[in-house]
Amino acid sequence: MEPRINLYANAVGAKLGKRFANVGLAIQQSGLPKSLLELVELRASQINGCGFCADAHTKELAAAGEPAVRINLVATWRESTVFTEPEQAALALTEEGTRLADASPGVSDETWSLVRKHYGEDEAAALVYAIALINAANRLGVITKTKGGSYEPGAFEKMAD
Repeated sequence: MEPRINLYANAVGAKLGKRFANVGLAIQQSGLPKSLLELVELRASQINGCGFCADAHTKELAAAGEPAVRINLVATWRESTVFTEPEQAALALTEEGTRLADASPGVSDETWSLVRKHYGEDEAAALVYAIALINAANRLGVITKTKGGSYEPGAFEKMAD
């Protein structure tokens, strides 16, 4: 099945997409490790059912040399031993920040305390923006029915300025 619309082939969509990509670039330049951002983006994409984004972040992790066991266990990170405490805090924030409509109370004070234990003010801000941005990207992919499988590592960087 073809996507409903190719947002990058449309003048308005391409203009907005470039700005969207530039926000992503600013997040990447925040100092947070690329692997952490990719793990967070993969987890949100799994929760939201965005095949394109899950494909992209899985491939970006693999291209960066992330071990397959860590990529494969992202969906079950709570039952895994391969993630550090800071990564677990970021993944918990991702889940709670992504599942806002699932009768969730939002981000718990416990999770926020764990995030602040491991991340400074600037890193926490970048992490919040990263989670918000990937959730928006997931919605774009799901709304347009953009399927996973065709992403080439490095493509996101090419979209930004």
